[in-house]
Amino acid sequence: MVIRYSQKFGRHLLLLNVPGRSLILVHPANDAKTELRGCIGPVTTITGEGMGERSRKAFHELMNLVSPVLGTAEEVWITIEGPDYFITQKQSL
Repeated sequence: MVIRYSQKFGRHLLLLNVPGRSLILVHPANDAKTELRGCIGPVTTITGEGMGERSRKAFHELMNLVSPVLGTAEEVWITIEGPDYFITQKQSL
């Protein structure tokens, strides 16, 4: 996982070494159907299928947790859960 910058999303996270995937970003998004194309949008509250609230707040809290660790020997794990799947991806730094 690395911090990345683009004009569209500003400062965001890029997940690395995901089998069969590339350019998986973590950035603010409250509506997965209209704002995401395979990326991850953290939210503070899930309000419905693919919907949430206060994504910017959740994203900034995530960045505050992850940023100091990136570039160190510590590990960061991302766990993705849903009704029909459970995936844990270890991100080596």
